[in-house]
Amino acid sequence: MSEFSLPQAPLQRLDLPWLRRAGIEGAILRLDLIDPLISGNKWFKLRHHLLAAREAGAPGLISLGGNHSNHLHALAAAGKRFGFASAGLLRGQPQDTPTVRDLQALGMQLHWLGYGGYRARHAPEFWAPWQARYPGWQCIAEGGGGLGGAQGCALIVEQCRAQLATLGWADYDAWWLAVGTGTTLAGLVLAEAGEHPVHGALAVPADHGVPAQIAALAGEAGYRLHDASRGGFARIDPALLSFIDDTERQTAIPLEALYTGKALLALRDEVEAGRFAPGTRLVVLHTGGLQGRRGYL
Repeated sequence: MSEFSLPQAPLQRLDLPWLRRAGIEGAILRLDLIDPLISGNKWFKLRHHLLAAREAGAPGLISLGGNHSNHLHALAAAGKRFGFASAGLLRGQPQDTPTVRDLQALGMQLHWLGYGGYRARHAPEFWAPWQARYPGWQCIAEGGGGLGGAQGCALIVEQCRAQLATLGWADYDAWWLAVGTGTTLAGLVLAEAGEHPVHGALAVPADHGVPAQIAALAGEAGYRLHDASRGGFARIDPALLSFIDDTERQTAIPLEALYTGKALLALRDEVEAGRFAPGTRLVVLHTGGLQGRRGYL
């Protein structure tokens, strides 16, 4: 077994009043439970990058994110656990947040790029000075994106299918998950190969270019995107927080407001609008990221 083998995420029934009223059966794959630090979809996204770094003998890992970044948090933890140095390129000016303090405690070297410098991250020449400063290090796209990240996320489907019998299910009808960069959704689409549709609740504004990113990784078929951004990335409002509080009381499943909370609220709206037929079996993906709740609680 590889040192980067993925822990098993439990598949549980998702029993909510609005699902019952619509005659829909729900299950939730709890990626939030796989590890206290390399949590959620982040380990899946990082797995192929970590394997590539080990194979190349890379001394360290370098990537980008914000001051509450779940990705950088998981990357710093993976670096410390598996013997890689780590460096983070952060958006904006230096800030003291719980996530930033964790990154420092985990040994990550931080570089604050400002906002203009961070916007340049897609420029062809962006990585050259960092590769010169950190020679031989594994450079990882924002959020663990790219084909390697999608290939790691394809393994999520295997984990789900291996546990269907525990629910008494022979099969399921569709996936529902939050979408940020589109990498996790692309991985599910690759693994499903058209067998089951994948519904993505878009947690970022439509102008972030997510459809193009997904198409580059997995083509343009096998999925549908739904707007769940509520007006912008990281936009949190009282109705969303109230919905999360109610759902946590009903299920005892912890949620965060940037991704899985928004995705479930968007799913409720779709279900109540009659967009899924009675008898549908939906698998919801809990993508983790609970450490980020410290940024708004």
